[in-house]
Amino acid sequence: MSMFNLNNSYKAVVIGGSAGSFQGVVKILSQLPKGFPLPIIMALHRLKHVRHGFVEALSLKSVVQVVEPDDKEPLKKGGVYLAPANYHLSVELGNNFSLSTEEMMNNSRPAIDITLGSCAYVFKDKLIGILLSGANKDGALGMKYIKDRGGMTIVQEPSECMIETMPKAAMAVTQIDHVLKVDQIIEFFKELDKQYK
Repeated sequence: MSMFNLNNSYKAVVIGGSAGSFQGVVKILSQLPKGFPLPIIMALHRLKHVRHGFVEALSLKSVVQVVEPDDKEPLKKGGVYLAPANYHLSVELGNNFSLSTEEMMNNSRPAIDITLGSCAYVFKDKLIGILLSGANKDGALGMKYIKDRGGMTIVQEPSECMIETMPKAAMAVTQIDHVLKVDQIIEFFKELDKQYK
């Protein structure tokens, strides 16, 4: 019996993270079940000036190739997408990506709240939101939107985070479904994968 109470009606997973989240993301992607069916959309704070190396570093370890989507690119099943440096990443109705260079939010572009909020709007209760280690409150409101629209919310166990501000901020504004260590998040992905086989 799974502790997660999962079904196969989910349509997407969205992951937010900032300072200290890179190792966690690498670990999750390196142990993703082969043929994982859902698209994974990631908004990670990263250095504006480092355009190269980040995606390559993730792809090197990932079971699936990580891509930075273009504006209007359609979302594909099983794709792993990363918000490009210095762009806000949204998902639009019709399941296409949208990139923008609007003002920073929470001193961040990409802003996690924008990505999470747009995914919550499009996927409603068919979305799983995961928020990892980070040094500011970006992502907290996005997690609240996901929860308010019936999606599932997961944050990294604060005691495991390099910087716990981000998950704690989310826990302060909404009822989080699961507080998990990275290894448990990997187990979660494996359980979820089984629902679709």
